[in-house]
Amino acid sequence: MTISALSARSDITDKALIRSFSYINGKWCAALDGTTFPVTDPANGCVIGDVARLNAEQSSAAVDAAQSVFPAWAGLLPQQRSAILRRWFELQLEHKDDLARIMVCEQGKPLSEARGEIEYGAAFVEFYAEETKRPNIEGVTSHLADAEVELWREPVGVAALITPWNFPSAMLTRKAAAALAAGCTVVAHPSAETPFSALALAELAERAGFPAGVFNVVTGDAPTIVKPWTEDNRVRALSFTGSTAVGKLLYRQSADTMKRLVMELGGHAPVIVFDDADLDSAVAETIKAKFATSGQDCLGANRIYVERSIYTEFCNRFVSATKALTVGVGLDDPDIGPLMNENAVRKQEEQVADAIAQGATLACGGERLPLGPLFYAPTVLTDVPDTAAIMRDETFGPVAAITPFDTEAEVVARANATEYGLVAYVHVQDPRRIYRLSRALQFGMVAVNRTKVTGAPIPFGGTKQSGLGREGSRLGMEEFTEIKYVCRDWA
Repeated sequence: MTISALSARSDITDKALIRSFSYINGKWCAALDGTTFPVTDPANGCVIGDVARLNAEQSSAAVDAAQSVFPAWAGLLPQQRSAILRRWFELQLEHKDDLARIMVCEQGKPLSEARGEIEYGAAFVEFYAEETKRPNIEGVTSHLADAEVELWREPVGVAALITPWNFPSAMLTRKAAAALAAGCTVVAHPSAETPFSALALAELAERAGFPAGVFNVVTGDAPTIVKPWTEDNRVRALSFTGSTAVGKLLYRQSADTMKRLVMELGGHAPVIVFDDADLDSAVAETIKAKFATSGQDCLGANRIYVERSIYTEFCNRFVSATKALTVGVGLDDPDIGPLMNENAVRKQEEQVADAIAQGATLACGGERLPLGPLFYAPTVLTDVPDTAAIMRDETFGPVAAITPFDTEAEVVARANATEYGLVAYVHVQDPRRIYRLSRALQFGMVAVNRTKVTGAPIPFGGTKQSGLGREGSRLGMEEFTEIKYVCRDWA
């Protein structure tokens, strides 16, 4: 399918949202040498369009544009920035269906999940449109005679945003809205596997009235586009969502320019189910935690620990619920869509084979499906030993690993025995145990008796090698600001 064929789809009504060029300084830009890269539909492998592959010179030109307009953007009244952000939010909701369908074509997730992502991502823009008007900080009583003390919160400057393929819209809006609200200008690089969602957001940003150079989207190969940003002193903040390995690379590359870094990296979430849990709820919520976005989620449940007294019953119910999940093309809105690429499918196969070799039982799934090479059956492994690779490494796919435990102290130690610390899920009724676990689990977020906990008002982020800083909430906006202290003598 060519880009013109994608534009001809009857289910995408606003064809101007489908863009194949980068957006720099208010203009749509092809690569200087005319090169492009293909974007494919993971459901069928067909090319849905070719997108401009920009070079390092053009990447730096985006910083030029963002830097030149930064003083004017930062100097606007907060109410003026707020109004533009508000209009961007409204346009995203007005075009929700088109944005969702574009996302499904390049990412493959079920249509209802894509619509949910558009709403989720837009909520951050709405939230920061309001926060723009109140970047307040705590005052300080002067410790010096005849001196007046003030603290100001100021935008850091140009912010570089690098976003992943699993949430191609929401990860950009969550970062960009916070940076723009703070008064920063933005250069953004979307994943080469899912650039159309970011480019559609750039089209809507232009319609919303962002001045040229404030919001820039640069497409191409990540090393080519991003390395100039890590080396550029004018880029004062860098926010990245992706793997821990790439996050460490960006950390090292940014060291010489001493940037403000926000890193939302890998996860390895445990689910802990105690024998007093509401079993129906625990099974239903764990299914959500495991299989949302076809398991391709840093919040995805990777290790499921169940107290031995209810272990067999939980496993039976969980396997039945897994077998009932539908798998199909995203636009048909199944429960599970295709995985993103061949490497993702191969990882599921390797982890399943390793777990079985170490004594785990394959309860269901464990194979590719005839729908296409990137469709992998929802899979459940039981009695998985802690030595299995799936218990150590992030799965990022539709494979659930379940194992029993006997005591609270034991399961806390096993859950914490990971280099990651993004989110942990707990199902239990005893309020004292809830408190103890919430304290003892070494994760940035703890969800008790539910799966959905994220949203614009809360600080999203992890501990250990799951990242640095927070996104969302007032704290997410503060990541893009510096505090200036002013002391004046009036005597």
